[in-house]
Amino acid sequence: MCYMDKSIEELHELLKSGKVTSQELVDESLKKSHEVQEKCNAFVTILDDAKGCEVTDELLSGIPFGVKDNFSTKGILSTGSSNTLKDYIPFFTATAVENLTNKGAVFTNKTVLDEFGMGGTGTTGHTGEVRNPWNTSLMCAGSSAGSACAVASGVYPYALGSDTGDSIRKPAAYCGVVGYKPTYGMISRYGLFAFASSLDTVGVLTRSVKDAAIVVDGMKGQDDQDMTSWDSSHIHLRDSLDGKVKAKKLCYVEELVDIKNYPNASEELKKHLENFEATIDKVKSLGIEVERVSIDKKLLDAVASVYVVLSCAEATSNLSNMTGIIFGPKEEADNYIDMIKNFRTKNFSPLIKRRFVIGSYVLQKENKDRYFFNAQRARRLIVDEWNKLFQKYDAVILPVGSGPAKPLKGIEEILDENTVALEEHLQIGNFGGFPSITIPNGFVDGLPVGVNITGKCYDDANVLNIAYAIEGILGFRGQTSKGGQR
Repeated sequence: MCYMDKSIEELHELLKSGKVTSQELVDESLKKSHEVQEKCNAFVTILDDAKGCEVTDELLSGIPFGVKDNFSTKGILSTGSSNTLKDYIPFFTATAVENLTNKGAVFTNKTVLDEFGMGGTGTTGHTGEVRNPWNTSLMCAGSSAGSACAVASGVYPYALGSDTGDSIRKPAAYCGVVGYKPTYGMISRYGLFAFASSLDTVGVLTRSVKDAAIVVDGMKGQDDQDMTSWDSSHIHLRDSLDGKVKAKKLCYVEELVDIKNYPNASEELKKHLENFEATIDKVKSLGIEVERVSIDKKLLDAVASVYVVLSCAEATSNLSNMTGIIFGPKEEADNYIDMIKNFRTKNFSPLIKRRFVIGSYVLQKENKDRYFFNAQRARRLIVDEWNKLFQKYDAVILPVGSGPAKPLKGIEEILDENTVALEEHLQIGNFGGFPSITIPNGFVDGLPVGVNITGKCYDDANVLNIAYAIEGILGFRGQTSKGGQR
């Protein structure tokens, strides 16, 4: 019998009743890991010696999960999907992972990401591209590609991810699962490889909103090792899910969802936005008020550029320690400068090197005000605009991207500059540190698409409860790429 496509609560009941053992779940997860690896290339490391754990009253005890390979795990290869760390074995475990294992959870593999989280395709990891389990000619998006793929494939009920721009929430949409980025600092980033520290957020991919709430309840908490973490002990996400959402107020942005704003709209985009309109009608049937709002198009169009400037600048600084001297395999050279140059030239992918060039350029003294400081100013304007919305509305609801998963090959040929703002709006959640969750929203041309709900900081319980109610009426809770919805 297969168990890994079940929810956390279902698995806990089976474990407590003795109908299945933790080791049996681990063995099934490992078996599926190898099957998915052959099909989709989702993992950097599969822990074939993983052992089951004692089952306690902790919901997560004895249940397998996956860890994105940019989380430090003591004694276990942790590469960030980069050649620069292809042999790196840390001496400590990330707080988020440790919080789960202390509750008896068992991780069975480390998942592939875009190198150091810098990418949205799942194709730049040093072990190769991750293929979508719904259709292996398509991407999973990124950077949490392997985690999304594994959860959608039924390897386990949840996997850890990190989200700097949309790295949990867009892969969730492409793979037909749930992706939750909590309020910035709710979960400690200690032991997460830094990309852009003001944007990086630890989160989770699951197959239901309730499972996302359970996992984050188990991970969150203030940590002396991360000064940006905060005390969330008064927030109980799972217990807050009652589905009572009548009189809640949502809004969506006209400039992003009105098909008239896309003169070259593909049939796929048209279907995607029509699907979103149908979802809004279902949301209203719950007694939720939904209104259309207008946002200055200049601000929306600036989001992608602001993200590139700020994330590349922070990445350039954060990854300056990747020299081949402190970390990574040393390169032969006559002096240390050439050693560093050879190491960074040979071992970083072209995408990473481009980002470092951008980051270095915008931080140069003569360019800093024009690019870096202006990007910071624009970020503040965008965040202020969203905070104004949250004064009136409980959350903003929008479609994820411009449609379902994109092809692994030839993506450059189908990109439409008119849809950039639609593709990149999830980055606003990182600009403001807002809680943001993507849930499955049906199918376009047989492929899953997602809808996103983003709310104000520290209002995670409200945001998740709204998502929980909407998930219930949409009917895609618990779906996998093989078995469909349950």
